[in-house]
Amino acid sequence: MNNFEKAEKKLKDYNQTHILDYLENLENEQKDEAINQILELDFEKMKELFQESKKEKDFTKEKIEPIECIDKEKIDIAEKIKLQKLGEEIIKNNQYAVVTMAGGQGTRLGFDGPKGTFKLDIGENGKYIFEILAETLKKSKELYDVMPYWYIMTSEQNHNKTVEFFKEHNFFEYDEGKINFFKQADLPLLTLEGKMVWDDEKSKIKTASNGNGGVYKALETNGMIDDMRSKNVKWVYISGVDNIMVKPIDALFIGLTISKNENVASKSIIKDYPDEKIGAFCRRNGKIGVIEYIELSQEMRNEKNANGDLKYGDSNFVSHLLTVDAIEKIAGQNLRFHAAVKNNMYKFEEFIFDGFEFVDNMVVMRVKREEEFAPIKNKEGIDSPETAKKIYERNYFNG
Repeated sequence: MNNFEKAEKKLKDYNQTHILDYLENLENEQKDEAINQILELDFEKMKELFQESKKEKDFTKEKIEPIECIDKEKIDIAEKIKLQKLGEEIIKNNQYAVVTMAGGQGTRLGFDGPKGTFKLDIGENGKYIFEILAETLKKSKELYDVMPYWYIMTSEQNHNKTVEFFKEHNFFEYDEGKINFFKQADLPLLTLEGKMVWDDEKSKIKTASNGNGGVYKALETNGMIDDMRSKNVKWVYISGVDNIMVKPIDALFIGLTISKNENVASKSIIKDYPDEKIGAFCRRNGKIGVIEYIELSQEMRNEKNANGDLKYGDSNFVSHLLTVDAIEKIAGQNLRFHAAVKNNMYKFEEFIFDGFEFVDNMVVMRVKREEEFAPIKNKEGIDSPETAKKIYERNYFNG
């Protein structure tokens, strides 16, 4: 069989023959590209994911337990100094890298472009999100005379525009030789009936990035883990692009994790209120992870511990620290997929915290929300550019 016949058979086998109608209208080069995409896509995997999305989830059968957290504010001064020095050695020896997950578009902001290229009304001339992150990382040069290696995860949708943006802005005066761009994988979108969706603009099956949990395999398949090892990088901080108060250069956090002899750590913030829609760190059936808001009963949301804090209040805001060894180990595992309905289509994503179930233990360090969390997710209201701007300016412009 030639490639078209192979693609045709594959579409028929998986009940996706509606795609053939679109193929017939394509010119030779576009047709070849679309056929190659069909041959490369894992149709069996998409069938499994669709079937799984239809199953009723019963969270009551899972054993959920809180995980121990260390409050940064309650570490005594002498201990802080010791931990700080421990972490500083890693940074000063250039054994530290930062990964920014920036595969998303600014659609929810009403912005057409990579989210990191969105400009906020901050300061005299405004600041791009990527510009703010670059300024934060450059503080390492002032403190430790070292610019950390910076790995930026893009997606098929925004890779070229992201790289061009950095070039246009002279990499925001960051050391270009220390920046690496790499793409995360894509997965097809499905209709609510399980049909693949055609993208008229790109003349192929419509896909979307596979979630922030795709970072592990993306680092491996794009050669970034090998690159880190060649540079003697030992520790990697991973966060999303949309938190402009992120603190990736945190020697205390590194030192605390090393002192506990762990390979994985996360920062947490306390929920503002019991029903806040944010995932909390926990042990799920004995394994480390994060429990989503919808998985907690009303009783569990309000339950308090002996200190009077919410029992499931230490929340994940995508601020993670891992050794290169831990990243490589998790990259070799199959993370679970989560289905979300967006614009009447199923989007399947892996979550970064699902990788934690493959380690025995981890450090969770509680930090102050107002000092490290200013997300930009919505055009208006909660977690919007307006709220992020207020938090940022309160920290940096008002002492």
